[in-house]
Amino acid sequence: MLSSKMLGLTTAIALVATSGVMAETLTIATVNNGDMIRMQGLTDDFTSKTGIDVEWVTLEENVLRQRVTTDITTKGGQFDIMTIGMYETPIWGANDWLVPLDDLSADYDVDDILPAMRGGLSVDGTLYAAPFYGESSMIMYRTDLMDAAGMEMPDAPTWDFVADAARAMTDKDNEVYGICLRGKAGWGENMAFLTATSNAFGARWFDENWNPQFDSAQWKQTLEFYIDLMNEAGPPGAANNGFNENLALFQQGKCGMWIDATVAASFVTNPDDSTVADSVGFALAPDTGLGKRGNWLWAWALAIPAGTQKQAEAKQFIEWATSKDYIELVAENEGWANVPPGARTSLYENPNYKDIPFAQMTLQSILSADPTSPTVDPVPYVGVQFAAIPEFAGMATQVGQEFSAALAGQQSVDEALAKAQAIATEEMEAAGYL
Repeated sequence: MLSSKMLGLTTAIALVATSGVMAETLTIATVNNGDMIRMQGLTDDFTSKTGIDVEWVTLEENVLRQRVTTDITTKGGQFDIMTIGMYETPIWGANDWLVPLDDLSADYDVDDILPAMRGGLSVDGTLYAAPFYGESSMIMYRTDLMDAAGMEMPDAPTWDFVADAARAMTDKDNEVYGICLRGKAGWGENMAFLTATSNAFGARWFDENWNPQFDSAQWKQTLEFYIDLMNEAGPPGAANNGFNENLALFQQGKCGMWIDATVAASFVTNPDDSTVADSVGFALAPDTGLGKRGNWLWAWALAIPAGTQKQAEAKQFIEWATSKDYIELVAENEGWANVPPGARTSLYENPNYKDIPFAQMTLQSILSADPTSPTVDPVPYVGVQFAAIPEFAGMATQVGQEFSAALAGQQSVDEALAKAQAIATEEMEAAGYL
């Protein structure tokens, strides 16, 4: 039999374990977007249910991408969970750098994940990251300014209409700019927008033989159209603006239109944050009549690096954060308009969500993006706003710097495109594609 001292010690250990004093701590790297900030505020719910603590490393989008890429390629082991997207997931999953999510619980209901999201986060049918939210891109616009301009936004406008409306809505003396678009350099910043836009203009990154195409007429038309429009109807300093900067401008009433992630809809229509919440409309991203719209497809997703020693706990967190129950938790605390969109089929069948003004346009935008056939002419790559090859991120960030410099007036469109062609050609030759 155990002595009274031993019994006391056993009881003490049990109490410590159940009280959470010795709980595991998960370190999670995430992006500083609003939905992730909201998740951090609700994490006590996870800790109370599991006894697992969470330490957050919250980073700006470009910095996050650099940190998690460096950590996973060097096996640094800084993070137990990483926030990554549709670009990294299939590449890293194929390299066995991520833990497969092929044993999530039946209650989690993997089959409820929207097919576009599940497909983009899988390798050979195996899920390697769970979507926290999914998105495409669409037009968010000021209905009052559109009315004042005497124009009516179609559900599926052309780029010519958008350009005319942007110029008509611009009132620079009163700091109202007809259109706000990404200009900040980065493969996931200005190049996400410009690559998706170029698809609508008939451009492509590479031809079928992996030859870079920045010397094409279609890329020149894309970049000239964008820079002319931003110079005439965009805000000052646009070359420094990414998602968060343009979100702030729109919420302050300084943008007539903003073409960006569908997930922003809940923020621009939230009266607590947006001065124009009661006058926002939505439309599909523009086209030029060639059969492709300028909208992307993306998911911010949670993945587990293969080097973590806390796989079981990490899977518990991912199940919590990307579950139907989490959506209900956000709805209870923040309202249905603020739940993470674009990831689960059941959300769009939920009667509480069907009347949210941007819900159906978000779903329509997601369903209209085709990563397997993103361009007018054939391409050898998969991806709408990126080419899913390992070399793309570094190459596109360099190209994005040249395009941002052209927007800032530091070089001409022709100079930027010539440099982009040289950058891409050098990278593709070095990697053995050419």
